[in-house]
Amino acid sequence: MIRGIRGATTVEKNEAEEILTATRELLEEIIHLNDLKPEDIASVFITATPDLTATFPARAIRMMPGWEMVPLMCAAEIDVPGAISRCIRLLLHANTERRGNEVHHAYLRDARSLRPDLVPPEKNR
Repeated sequence: MIRGIRGATTVEKNEAEEILTATRELLEEIIHLNDLKPEDIASVFITATPDLTATFPARAIRMMPGWEMVPLMCAAEIDVPGAISRCIRLLLHANTERRGNEVHHAYLRDARSLRPDLVPPEKNR
């Protein structure tokens, strides 16, 4: 079964290293929460808000050992007035035996406010 696993995080500044670090942290949290390995991942769709232009968040994932062959796609998030800024979102498509209600999504930093209903607060930093 393929399940979608969501996550989001934010950065303080539009700087490449900060974007890469936050993306890596978010992916590692999703992998940890769901006990996944790179070979379990069918693909990862990544969006960034239009104010993040210093680098592609996918670079962070591509540089991680074992993730070289996982299909990645970056896109710009829709620029909605009043939406959260400096935000990176991930949607992993993972092969898993978990049922939908057993999947753990990860919302970190200021992105925790996006979907507090999806993830118990103790599961996210």
